[in-house]
Formats: sequence, C-alpha cells, structure tokens
Amino acid sequence: MKKCILAAVFVFSMIATTCVAAETAPQPKWMTSPVKEWVDKARATTQQVTIKDLKDAIDSGKEMVILDVREPNEYEVAHIPEAINVPRGLLEFSIWTVVPNKEEKIFVYCKTGARAALATKLLNELGYKNAVAVNTGGVAWVQAGYPIKTSITDEDVVIIPAKR
Repeated sequence: MKKCILAAVFVFSMIATTCVAAETAPQPKWMTSPVKEWVDKARATTQQVTIKDLKDAIDSGKEMVILDVREPNEYEVAHIPEAINVPRGLLEFSIWTVVPNKEEKIFVYCKTGARAALATKLLNELGYKNAVAVNTGGVAWVQAGYPIKTSITDEDVVIIPAKR
C-alpha cells in the first residue's frame, strides 16, 4: 500500500510540475523557428478538435482509437485511459499494425497539440481520413480534471487542477 501511495504522489508531482512548467515556461524555441510554420500548416490542413470533443466521444461509447504520439517516457507518466502509444517518429512504421483499418476514427493527441497536428497530417497522407488532432493536448486534459492513467503503477490517477 505504501508503494502505491508513494507512486501516486510521485506521478502527481510529475504531472503537476509539467502543467505548471507549461504555463510558466518561456515559449519553446521551435515556436520561433520554421517548425512553427509546419505545425501551423498541419493544423490548417487537418481536422482539429477540442479536449471536450474527445471526452464527449469517449463518453458516447463510440468505437475509436485514441492515439498518443508522445515519447514512451511521457506516456508512462500519464496518459488518457485507453490511449495507445505510438511515438510520432515511428508512426509511419507502426500505424499499419496498430490501426489496420484506414476507416477507423482516430483521435491523435500529444502534450500541446503540435505533434498531434503533424501526426494527423501524416496519417491523412497515409490514407487515414478519419484521423483528427486534439488541438490542445494532454496538458488541457489534465487541467480539465478528466481521468488519466499511469503506467508506473498501472492505476487510475485523480488530478485536481489548481484554481487560477
């Protein structure tokens, strides 16, 4: 029991630190580089949905794939329940086995929505026309108070967002 509580405290502190850092940190360097243009183009050419849209789809019970395109270590700390982790850098090599049906509804998310936009653009180019990008990412999911799961303890984690 002590291990579980300790692990939950660790996971919570990692997520809380990530969320606070995301709000207070200076803009990432990529946002002032040509990469920002790629992300903006990907967002403009793909269907973008909100965290609430994803939550509503989950609550509706519709069949879908939730694809987390962050790195495995990010996924292990915290992820949306039922999400499948395929890092963006391996997407074109792995998607065929993870989602063989190109007609499947796929919600793609990452931390902030940038990698999700790029990954969704790639999925669309590979023929997955029902792939949509979650435009704000996992940080907004946690801030909304929606459930997350961790692979560290393989248990559900409850996060209470800080009041602003």
